[in-house]
Amino acid sequence: MRRGGGGSGRSGVVGVVYVAAALLTGVGLTRTLWAGVDQPGNALAFGAFIVVGEIARWGALPGVGAPPMLEEPWGREPAPLGAAGALAYALLGECAGQATTHGVLQVVAVVVAAALAGAVPHVARGSGPALDHVARRVLTVGFAAVCFQPLYNSGELERRLGHGAYFAVFLLVLLLLTALCDAVLAAAMLRARTGYPYGPLLRDELRALLGIGSVVCATGAVMALAVAVAGLWALPVFCVPLLLTQLSFRRYAAVRTTYRQTIASLARATEIAGYTQPGHARRVAALSTAVGRELGLSGPDLTVLEYAALMHDIGQLSLVDPVPDGATAPLPVAEQRRIALLGGAVVRQTGVPAAVAVVVELQADPYREQPLPARIVRVVNAYDDLAGDSAGGALTALEQLRLGTGRDYQPEVVESLARVLARGGLAPSSPA
Repeated sequence: MRRGGGGSGRSGVVGVVYVAAALLTGVGLTRTLWAGVDQPGNALAFGAFIVVGEIARWGALPGVGAPPMLEEPWGREPAPLGAAGALAYALLGECAGQATTHGVLQVVAVVVAAALAGAVPHVARGSGPALDHVARRVLTVGFAAVCFQPLYNSGELERRLGHGAYFAVFLLVLLLLTALCDAVLAAAMLRARTGYPYGPLLRDELRALLGIGSVVCATGAVMALAVAVAGLWALPVFCVPLLLTQLSFRRYAAVRTTYRQTIASLARATEIAGYTQPGHARRVAALSTAVGRELGLSGPDLTVLEYAALMHDIGQLSLVDPVPDGATAPLPVAEQRRIALLGGAVVRQTGVPAAVAVVVELQADPYREQPLPARIVRVVNAYDDLAGDSAGGALTALEQLRLGTGRDYQPEVVESLARVLARGGLAPSSPA
């Protein structure tokens, strides 16, 4: 299988990001410790703000399948309060009408020190921040500070733009560039971690900018402007509503996670009743999601695919006699369609999006009459049914799928499955 040499190149991307963040952090901390902290009151106030934001962070929201799914849009920035505080400090040019004197390296030093301090309680509970998030935070905040601090401290911004509308436009453009920088870094690192196509990953990151990303950027800019006029008293004024907003997001995320867990539990009904093999639904959901990513699906389409893959066998609960080993792939086409239609009828009663039921209903149709999620579910389900308990069975299953590409299985989906399996090895299916 191909992609044998791509892993080291993709890992190199993560290494480069880590090295760049480590170098910037090292230089910032060394310079700040050697020369001392300029305007320690400002540094302490913003540092405390970031610490509070990091303590109030939430963890990533994984999907119900494995390999790990990407985070929901609200979970892409797990500490929005801390991120907004860091960005505000990078864009701080005045405090209560007096010019600030901290530079780029002190911004990096304060942000890193505060992030580490805020991570202590989480590390004690065994859930410290992901290194990818820390590296991105250092580089994006450093980027914003490099673009703003030298120009502002030299007086160049005031001479050219003043403090009116042009200055606001400059901040808006800078925030946009900073957000794009973070999105590009995030997509590149996810590409390196997962091997999924870069385009859909970047599209997901850009879509997330319209949600929590825009809130973080706008709040950081407004905080910097408010402190410039009102002084450090503006920080606690912003802290309370932002904390409440973050807690609301956290509750919403918990509801969504519970919803996904409920669907996963419903999907296990066929296993508990003895209709399908243990772990079959979770394996199909995990592989289907990976194949969907490989083929460029993202966002809501991936959610529909995951839910449909989890519930694809639920129609078997309507059967009087269970299918041997729960494997529907070897059944006659007419029987496969009957089970699929029964499953779709059950899914429509669960309250999930109608698109999920459509995928379940069409999973046994010829692939030219199916939407892409149904094609993926059919291929992956057949692979898991045919693979057995040996690596030879996995290879044989792939060959059988290739033989069926004339009518039953889309060739592109089968080859995408082969690439996904090659990245993780052609190990046989195993119960979750």
